[in-house]
Amino acid sequence: MSILVDTGAWYAVADRSDRHHRAAAAFYKQCGPGGELVTTDLVLGETFALLSSHIGRSAALQFWETIRNAQIPVICSQPVDIEAAWRIIRAFPDQDFSFVDCTTFAVMERSGIHEAFAFDSQFLVYRFGVRKQQSFRRLP
Repeated sequence: MSILVDTGAWYAVADRSDRHHRAAAAFYKQCGPGGELVTTDLVLGETFALLSSHIGRSAALQFWETIRNAQIPVICSQPVDIEAAWRIIRAFPDQDFSFVDCTTFAVMERSGIHEAFAFDSQFLVYRFGVRKQQSFRRLP
């Protein structure tokens, strides 16, 4: 079973000063290369930009190289995911979900992924399924 890695988790793995670094690094070491981790193209882009602006371009390049070397699968967003993201953001008007959040939720649903390596509360708030009774499991 796959675990989708979100931007906050990737960032925490890369930035030793992040408050979640220790937990993120330990979880990545346990499930990382050759494991069950996957990510999306939008998460990859968002993480690269965040790392580049906060701790430097070399850290962002090292992150991308690590993803490539570890052969972490990158799921590309499809037009159907963009449309589903629109429906998601409209269905949760009281939440501050970003475009990447909503698209990530859509990709996870489409791919049958129900676990996320993340620290954001959005993964605990979002509900899906016929009666919106299903939720993702946030790890670690």
